[in-house]
Amino acid sequence: MHDNIIPMLGVVTEIRTDTPDIKTFRVEAIGGGKCFEHKPGQCAMLSIPGVGEAMFSITSSPTVKDYQEFSIKKCGCLTEWLHQMDVGQQITIRGPYGKPFPVDDALLGKDLLFIAGGVGLAPLHSVINYVLDNRKNYGKVDIVYGSRSKEDLLDLPEIQSSWMDPKNDMNVHLTIDRAQDNWDGHVAFVPTYVKELGFDPDKNVLVCGPPIMIKFVLQALTELGFEKTQIYTTMELRMKCGVGKCGRCNIGDKYVCKDGPVFRFDELGELPSEY
Repeated sequence: MHDNIIPMLGVVTEIRTDTPDIKTFRVEAIGGGKCFEHKPGQCAMLSIPGVGEAMFSITSSPTVKDYQEFSIKKCGCLTEWLHQMDVGQQITIRGPYGKPFPVDDALLGKDLLFIAGGVGLAPLHSVINYVLDNRKNYGKVDIVYGSRSKEDLLDLPEIQSSWMDPKNDMNVHLTIDRAQDNWDGHVAFVPTYVKELGFDPDKNVLVCGPPIMIKFVLQALTELGFEKTQIYTTMELRMKCGVGKCGRCNIGDKYVCKDGPVFRFDELGELPSEY
């Protein structure tokens, strides 16, 4: 049986530059294939020995059999190192960690609304592609995604070629914070756009983004009549050790690594202080 505490060696087989500060790394086990199986919303610990380790969302869908991908924003010592890596380099990987999004039970057959801001699309990417690969198991799908600028929209080529393809029957609503010359789409902050779109509160919502965005998206959804029991988020950025030992990730009486990172909002008695 796979032990998620023991690191495995992985090799970086592809690196894509998605935005000025986000790269997506494709990782395979030595000898090919995935290092382990995972579910949408779960995370893995990536490590460069001698530099450090950190928890990242697995952004590829579990339906992808040959590799796992991680979209990583450059924002510290380890991510700086990762961004300097070349194809063919080895890293250690352990996982999967955390509670996934309930795609095979609570969300099955439901209408879904995905709301993401910036690199917050990364944790939802796995879920969206899982839903796409099992499209008949879900109802209507809406995706609202916004970033600072067109250049900061993660996975834009895939969004345009796959998620916006009419045959996939998903409604994609893109927005950027400020108008710019090469953008003829919508301009507004994500929470404002959610209110403008005026969704009926008959869907389950999966939301991820910067804390301030989540706070205002929650307010917008509440104004539209959504209940906390309909809204899920992921808080993997708070995870440190992944196994409930260090206590760095607690929110009230919850440990993100043991009880999350995916939470329904009514499960959180309080939001972390940065909200």
